[in-house]
Amino acid sequence: MAMYITEECIACGVCEPECPRGCISPGDIYVIDAECCTECVDEGGPKCVEVCPVDCIHKKED
Repeated sequence: MAMYITEECIACGVCEPECPRGCISPGDIYVIDAECCTECVDEGGPKCVEVCPVDCIHKKED
C-alpha cells in the first residue's frame, strides 16, 4: 500500500507537511517513499490527496 506522485506535480509543497509519517520528500517533483507510506489508513485516508491542488497523487496499484 502506497501513494505516488505523478509528473503533473507543480512542487507547491502543500503535501509534505500533511504526511503524518514524513514520507514525502521535495525535489523537481515531490516523491513519496513507498516503504514508509501507509495511505494514512489509521487517519481516515490519504491526507496528501486531500490537499493536492492539481490531483497528482494516486494510489499505487500492485
